[in-house]
Amino acid sequence: MSWFNDWLLAMWTVLAESGPYLLIGFLIAGLLEVFIPRAWIQRHLGGRGIFQVVKAALVGAPVPLCSCSVLPTAAQLRREGAGPGATTAFLIATPETGVDSVGISYALLDPMMTLARPLAAISTAVISGLAVDGSGVRIPAPPASQAATCSDSCAESCSSEGEAAGPGHHSLGSRLARAVRYAYGTLLEDLAPWFVIGFALAALITLAIPANFFEESSLVGLPAMGLMLLAGIPLYVCATASTPIAAALIAKGLEPGPALVFLLAGPATNIATMGVIRRLLGGRALSIYLASIALCSVAAGALIDGLYGALDLTPRAFGGSLEPEELGPTASIAGAILGLLLAWHLARLLARRLRRPGGTPSQGS
Repeated sequence: MSWFNDWLLAMWTVLAESGPYLLIGFLIAGLLEVFIPRAWIQRHLGGRGIFQVVKAALVGAPVPLCSCSVLPTAAQLRREGAGPGATTAFLIATPETGVDSVGISYALLDPMMTLARPLAAISTAVISGLAVDGSGVRIPAPPASQAATCSDSCAESCSSEGEAAGPGHHSLGSRLARAVRYAYGTLLEDLAPWFVIGFALAALITLAIPANFFEESSLVGLPAMGLMLLAGIPLYVCATASTPIAAALIAKGLEPGPALVFLLAGPATNIATMGVIRRLLGGRALSIYLASIALCSVAAGALIDGLYGALDLTPRAFGGSLEPEELGPTASIAGAILGLLLAWHLARLLARRLRRPGGTPSQGS
């Protein structure tokens, strides 16, 4: 029972330490969602060429699209005339980074990793997009409907973009209210299960893996990057939820390079979305997509390890080792708010699942 209590304590400290930055990051994501319409994105990312690939990566990086809604948005980009490279760049940059993941990176990782992560994500997206364009691949005709790719929580966001604006829809107060609802409602609900998994795994790593485990086991350099790449490709974990896992691994002695490989590969290359990407881009483009992400991630990892060595920097990461009394009031309050929001959304998701056919029978049955 003591081990279980220690695990809960480690989860709480990671949650509280990242809480203020996550709440701010989600609010910024909500503001971006409301004040930068998806119609604008679709209008400005049509066409082909290097400029379009770069613009798709830069626009996709901060855009607050959840893990499912990026797919129908990318399909719409294609319908609007976006080339294979621009579509690829958008599909990579959007899930690999975002304002919320930058916030939690600043909370749990050091400034070097916080800066390197979005830069590496954008560079990977651009290189992968140019590789797809350069291969001469042609994207097949878009599926008739992308509705099946959206979860219940995300479907509301996908469908709401096409609804007619009602009275007062464009007032500043109304738009701010929509931003808050999207940030702490639709977006957080879509990510809630993965947040909990990320915090739980980070706490488990903190307790189960001995200090300096990676250094003492000589699991460094390319072997460590290869291991993180193999772990990240099939694992479904969003950019924000992967951060506490990477922070816990760094706290146990993992070099920043392999951690960066995991942060880049995990969100963009998981089994759950590769099938959809195959439908969206085709088999050849998917192969280039995966190969480009793997090579760029390892190259970025090697570069960041070299920078830490050249600048004589020691990687720092918060691994959930703080005692409750060391947490300030801001962190404790923000952690409590975030915890309550996560619990609320998990309860809603569970209730929705139980109401589906095949779930728990209703009282009348």
